[in-house]
Amino acid sequence: MAQRLSDGQPFLVPFVSLWPYLLMTFALAWGILGLFIVLPDQMAGLFGELTGNHPLFFLAVYSPAISAIIVIACSSGLGGLRRFFGRLLLWRCSAAWYVFLIVGIPLVMLGGSALKGTLLTESFAFTSPQSLLVALLLASIKGPVEEFGWRGLALPLLQRKLAPFWAGLVLGGIWGLWHLPAFLLSGTQQSQWSFGAFLAGCLALSVIVTALLNASRGSILLCALFHLAVMNPVLPDAQPYDTYLLLVVAAVIVHSNREAMFRRDGAVTEVVPREEGLDGAGSGATEARTDA
Repeated sequence: MAQRLSDGQPFLVPFVSLWPYLLMTFALAWGILGLFIVLPDQMAGLFGELTGNHPLFFLAVYSPAISAIIVIACSSGLGGLRRFFGRLLLWRCSAAWYVFLIVGIPLVMLGGSALKGTLLTESFAFTSPQSLLVALLLASIKGPVEEFGWRGLALPLLQRKLAPFWAGLVLGGIWGLWHLPAFLLSGTQQSQWSFGAFLAGCLALSVIVTALLNASRGSILLCALFHLAVMNPVLPDAQPYDTYLLLVVAAVIVHSNREAMFRRDGAVTEVVPREEGLDGAGSGATEARTDA
């Protein structure tokens, strides 16, 4: 039977919404990138060469958010969509998470660069303050937007069935697979990376951000800031060594939060919170139970 909140009310976005969400997300992203892979000359003739800053690449990147908005609007209407976006106002979390976002992630990336041997030899990528600002702006409106879908919708749905650790791993695998076409295209950042190392990184990052989502009671804002911190263009590209360090960080976070990570109790399971969850106090999710 249908899953319900702990007070007996049904979820506004049912678990079965996960399947059309994933179908739309993959169809839009893989459809766009697949056409450039299968018909490169024709697509380039129509739309120009595909790069990481091409409008169609942005559209592919936005597919998780677009699909989430469609699913939520169909399930809960405009009122539900407004409350979903209200999760951008949730910001309260322990100070340790803010230290990790501001200091910890840059240290991981710099440490990965040191292991790679490029920390002192790689030149700064930006020649002017203007180019730096443009890169930061593009980074802030690209990858972080994915979080409306992955952590905004998919993760709460998965946590109705799985403990946070396993939900994070499952979503990390899906998240990594979704990126696969970008590895087959020249002109994208991913084309220079190893997919195996990238997939391992996605698993580690997904587990880490799962802990963050639950600690912040469903904040999309903090998940987006986490995504931005990881993809910060100012930091050196340390693939695959940053992945090795992220796996260690994920293991430490899981061990430190092992009780919460392996129990469904208290995990964020609401996609559309109730009105009282939008006061910034971090109460935007309620434990689920299954009526079976």
